[in-house]
Amino acid sequence: MSKRKRREIRPEERDLWQSYASDMKPLKRDRPLVGQPEDAPAAPPIASKSAKPPPRPVKSAASSKALGAANPAPRMDAKTFGRMRRGKLAPDGKIDLHGMHQDAAHAALTSFVLGRHAKGARLLLVITGKGKAGDDALWIERGILRRRVPEWLRLPPLGPIVLDVTEAHQRHGGSGAYYVYLKRSRLGPANA
Repeated sequence: MSKRKRREIRPEERDLWQSYASDMKPLKRDRPLVGQPEDAPAAPPIASKSAKPPPRPVKSAASSKALGAANPAPRMDAKTFGRMRRGKLAPDGKIDLHGMHQDAAHAALTSFVLGRHAKGARLLLVITGKGKAGDDALWIERGILRRRVPEWLRLPPLGPIVLDVTEAHQRHGGSGAYYVYLKRSRLGPANA
């Protein structure tokens, strides 16, 4: 590979920078660096090749934009949770709430989740849609079901039977759908 030749700075660029930087002042430190006299200029830190970069913060697998940043860890088996997040588990039931008003969607969701739980289902897919970003957003709130469904799933009567709610994998709808993982039914599928 050939090295790229550095471009020379043109006189008008140098003049522009000088006029911009002429009224700048360096930041003052409250206290000198350790082992450095107060009147000595601050030296930039020297990065060694063996120095490791600081570790990145670990993003929780349960975090989801729609569910908020302060999500607790999943309340289910980690292996199952990972398979669910990767879209490897087939949902036991699916409901599509597209185009429904809030009241109708809430009633349909409650009926669907309670009914499927009674039949022993564990993983449900709830499709809300992403909501439209329209030009007429004067008073119409867009994507309301996408925001409200996780709230409804945490409140009674659904909250006690729902273990986890997380954004669906792209093959199941991505950010326009949720996986709802339910607790085991006490009756079980055979007795339902």
